[in-house]
Amino acid sequence: MDTAEVSDNDFLRQFEYKIDTDLAIIEYALQERKIFLTKLIVPEDKHTEAFENKFITLVLEHLKERNLSVVPTCPTIAKFMRKHREYKSMLPIGVRI
Repeated sequence: MDTAEVSDNDFLRQFEYKIDTDLAIIEYALQERKIFLTKLIVPEDKHTEAFENKFITLVLEHLKERNLSVVPTCPTIAKFMRKHREYKSMLPIGVRI
C-alpha cells in the first residue's frame, strides 16, 4: 500500500488510488478555493478502516500542499476529519463537522 500514489484525475473529478488491479476513488467538486469531497469508493476486498484512513490521509496531505479548503460531504471522510483534528484547519471558515 505504501508504494502506490494518489493521482488527481481532474477530467473525472476524482482522486484515484491504484492498488494492483483495483482502484479506490474519492470523488470531488471544486469551487474557487474549496474542494467538496463527495464520495468514497473502495474495492470490496480493500474495504477496511485502515485502508480508508490511509487513502483519505494521502488525499488530505495532497490538498494541504495545494492550499485548498476541504468540505467533507461524504460521511466517511467527515468522520475521519472529526477523529483526526490535525486536519481541522483545512475546513473553510464557518464550516463545522
